[in-house]
Amino acid sequence: MTIAIIGAGMGGLALARVLHVHGIDAVVYEREPARGTRDQGGMLDIHSGQEALREAGLTDQFLAIARGAGQDMRLLEPDGTLLLQEDTPDDAPLSRPEVDRADLRAMLLDSLPEHAVRWGHQFDSADNGVLRFVGGGSTTYDLLVGADGANSRVRALVTDARPAHIGQHIVELGIPDIDRTRPDLAAMVGRGNYWVLGDGMSLAAQRNGDGRVRVGLSFYNTAEDWFATSAIPFDDPPAARARLIDLFSGWDARFTELIAACDDTVVPRSISTLPVGLTWPSAPDVTLVGDAAHLMPPVGEGANMALLDGARLGLALAARPHDIPAAVEEYEREMFERTGAAARMSARIQEMLTSPGAARRMLAFFQPG
Repeated sequence: MTIAIIGAGMGGLALARVLHVHGIDAVVYEREPARGTRDQGGMLDIHSGQEALREAGLTDQFLAIARGAGQDMRLLEPDGTLLLQEDTPDDAPLSRPEVDRADLRAMLLDSLPEHAVRWGHQFDSADNGVLRFVGGGSTTYDLLVGADGANSRVRALVTDARPAHIGQHIVELGIPDIDRTRPDLAAMVGRGNYWVLGDGMSLAAQRNGDGRVRVGLSFYNTAEDWFATSAIPFDDPPAARARLIDLFSGWDARFTELIAACDDTVVPRSISTLPVGLTWPSAPDVTLVGDAAHLMPPVGEGANMALLDGARLGLALAARPHDIPAAVEEYEREMFERTGAAARMSARIQEMLTSPGAARRMLAFFQPG
């Protein structure tokens, strides 16, 4: 088999690793020029994805970088009312540990032979078993796997579906070395996830393994062009923080103080998803994994589904090395059912976050009955 994987994210690397464990070579083509080119983002809540890491033979390596304390959670209302505080005992099972996305990606990259990832290769087109790259160059493939994320270009080879905006905008900020610079805010946020849910807005703070707290400010039920009309001057970080504090006026002063303490990294993100339950007729030589196949709201399922996609496609190919179309069809049948359920649950959580009384509704979700 000649397997070409487009994208060195969680799904593509998990696939390459499971294939490697089973003695099958694959090449991952990544448009970034090198592995450290860009920031990989914050923490990931890895639960069902641990199955994929077991299949990849990486459980011990994962446990070495996972943060059990990242399972801690605090849920509050905008007036400062604490609704829920869950502190994880040090000896608790790592059922939903947090891990830095960069550390998890590095672990997967380090588990592969050096030649398995080719940097600086951006997908241009593919047909009839020939893969072409932007700027020239080509290679052949028996199976092309799109692991190229939300804005996948491989996706168009199997479906006309495109991500659609869901009325959510996020502004990402952060406080570096918070234990030293703002121990008061470090104690408030705690060791894991800190959520403040209001009507149409939320503040989430998340402790990262490098001592940075990432802060995400979400605005719900907003038009697709909301950033253009929000009067947030993203090219002037101090003024952007001041405008964000103004948008959160009326909230407890501790929350606006958290925003004021952030550094000059201010990143706007507009959130889109693919249709829930997306499927496509199976093709014999192309398939998708991860966000390319089932982009969901950012509520904790995406990375887990991507890891499972990669592992299960790898296992299907290892079981049917001489019948790629049958392996792909088997994988897609399972993937459609599994990720469809995850997408429906994610959409239900997203609906709770965007509805009046979000904090109380999420409390009932976390503590049913």
